[in-house]
Amino acid sequence: MLKPYRLKPGSKIAIISPSSGLPHIYPEIYALGLKNLKNALDIDVIEMPSARMDPNNLSKNPRLRAEDINMCFSDETIDGIITSIGGHESLSILPFLDPDIIINNPKFIMGFSDATTFLCYINQLGVVTFYGPSVMAGFAQINNLPFEFREHLKAFLFYNSFPYRYSPYKKWTDGYRNWSDLDRLGECNPFFESEGWTFLQGNNITQGYIWGGCLEVLKLMQASQYWPNKDFWKDKVLIIETSLEKPTPNQIVNPLRSLGMDGIFSKIQGIIIGRVKGYNSQESQKLNYSIINVIREQFGAKHIPIIVDFNFGHTDPKLILPIGCKVEINPLNNEISLLESPFLN
Repeated sequence: MLKPYRLKPGSKIAIISPSSGLPHIYPEIYALGLKNLKNALDIDVIEMPSARMDPNNLSKNPRLRAEDINMCFSDETIDGIITSIGGHESLSILPFLDPDIIINNPKFIMGFSDATTFLCYINQLGVVTFYGPSVMAGFAQINNLPFEFREHLKAFLFYNSFPYRYSPYKKWTDGYRNWSDLDRLGECNPFFESEGWTFLQGNNITQGYIWGGCLEVLKLMQASQYWPNKDFWKDKVLIIETSLEKPTPNQIVNPLRSLGMDGIFSKIQGIIIGRVKGYNSQESQKLNYSIINVIREQFGAKHIPIIVDFNFGHTDPKLILPIGCKVEINPLNNEISLLESPFLN
């Protein structure tokens, strides 16, 4: 894997809008996110042409959105890239990304949700990418999130403390106050006490390389030319999470069946599933049973660890997962550790 240089205070981060024009619709929460990003990490930001573009023009110009990413990788003064927000438009930019520019200039690029498309595509080119918070969903709320989130960002992005052991956050929330309510800008929905992650199965320690993202986006990719071939899945740890407000169990397990039909569960070394929105403890138990029923009973994958309620994706605070780096899953001690630095030092 090609790795970017580590970020540091004073690094220049470019902001892109590869999926939707929400910064144009909600400029206040976007501006708050930029302010918090600069203050929390002591970095400089530069907005690319797509960053505040109105939704109609943005949707009509996938080439422009892709060119923003190409320019970010080719510009030696830019140290990293973070998305403004997710959406549903980024699959259309993949034909316009320049593989040579990206491979020859690897650098930090982070987002989540719809960013799954280009994060996974760039990783298949051989470059480490980062599944983590965006400007409007994560950084805009940082002052209202547990302090451990800020500590995680700095430890992960700035310090060479690897192997890195992930820890569950003590509290979590599943959304934000209405962005039109300027008096409560940056506030989150009520917080819940965390019971940590749940290991649904697994008796042995496994290691593998992170790959995946938002389940709905992966379904779109699976029907495209950008889906990996069957040999790709050997020694991978699949990470999946959902953007749906309260998905039905079938909206989770049917895509899992589709992955199983690709033969993925016989090759990977583990599955990490992000916290699902809107479920109480009893509903979560039923969903977990459905997940186990598909992976273990239908496809016979009894050997791979399965972890649910992980702090990534459409939940806050988020943990950063570097796509393409090796993790160790230890079901014996309920531990997940990143074994290698995702950065060049």
